[in-house]
Amino acid sequence: MAELPPSSQEVHIRVNSKRTTSNSNNNTVHPVEIAPPAPSPAPGASGSFIEVKHYKKWFPWLIPLFVVANIVVFVITMYVNNCPKNSASCIATFLGRFSFQPFKENPLLGPSSLTVVHRHQGWRLITCMWLHGGVFHLLANMLGILIIGIRLEQEFGFVLIGLLFVISGFGGSLLSALFIQSNISVGASGALFGLLGGMLSELITNWSIYDNKLAALFTLVIIIVVNLAVGILPHVDNFAHIGGFLTGFLLGFVFLIRPQFGWVHQRYAPIHYSPGRTKTKFKKYQCVLWVLSLVILIVGLSVGLVALLRGVDANNHCSWCHYLSCVPTSKWSCNTKAASCSTSQLGNQLNVTCSSNGNTDTYYMQNPTDSKIQQLCTQLCS
Repeated sequence: MAELPPSSQEVHIRVNSKRTTSNSNNNTVHPVEIAPPAPSPAPGASGSFIEVKHYKKWFPWLIPLFVVANIVVFVITMYVNNCPKNSASCIATFLGRFSFQPFKENPLLGPSSLTVVHRHQGWRLITCMWLHGGVFHLLANMLGILIIGIRLEQEFGFVLIGLLFVISGFGGSLLSALFIQSNISVGASGALFGLLGGMLSELITNWSIYDNKLAALFTLVIIIVVNLAVGILPHVDNFAHIGGFLTGFLLGFVFLIRPQFGWVHQRYAPIHYSPGRTKTKFKKYQCVLWVLSLVILIVGLSVGLVALLRGVDANNHCSWCHYLSCVPTSKWSCNTKAASCSTSQLGNQLNVTCSSNGNTDTYYMQNPTDSKIQQLCTQLCS
């Protein structure tokens, strides 16, 4: 900092005090740094300028690593699935053991459901966010995570965004497990919606540092509503989306809070600068939202986890909530219960009868695997 004699010193502070949301190149708040001193002013000049920057810009590496991890896990899942060995027919057989299950069993180009699930394994509330139902499912989620997650990691760092991602995914899995207990649900979309929820709460709690804030809020709300609306289609777990979004929304008030600019002005002002009124680091509404969100989050996750461990079916306490995940129409049904069949085998003759429609058929195969029987049952019941 360049200093002038006290009798003639007049230092002006120029602060990057707004974040613009209309241009992706200008929407980042930078770290608190005091720039090198400007050249000494010419005689007679009124003073010098010091530029204060506020927030550090991080290099994003964790979100891309999450994406790579999801892709690697999907490849491993397909390797374990080994469709040619465990199923009667496959798609893209030239891929060998990485070929896909038939469209009737999995329309997403992916593995059998038997490959990714076993009963009574609570740790799958976390690991299910690293599994995907197929290529289409994987690509859609990874694209969204890259677009949203990298931007957030650049602004808030890998620790906060990593925790936001994982905890939101857990929240989505928890709500899904409470409402959908007869089907399998996998994917990172709960964590993805958590990132969206975090973006929304970050905009609200840091409202005063945004330019074009109403336009940003309107755009973000439209994106969230459209994506949640897609969840009313069959075979889409909207409870994971809603749970992840709510968890991320609450976490955003806790993790993504910014100091107000008046406080930054004071802290990094020259020693001779005297503000008219001392500014607090955070505004009162930010502190209130921080406390309320933390309490609601802890209570909500704790109650949900206890209810799940006790075997509570949330549908028994909310008769209309199932419409949040699927709305039946004349074009589709929301009855997505897994196909159930009774089987009997004599020698190499396998008799399969669908429990729901009574269809029966006979197949000739020696020692069929559970995956093969499930595939035949799915085809017979569809």
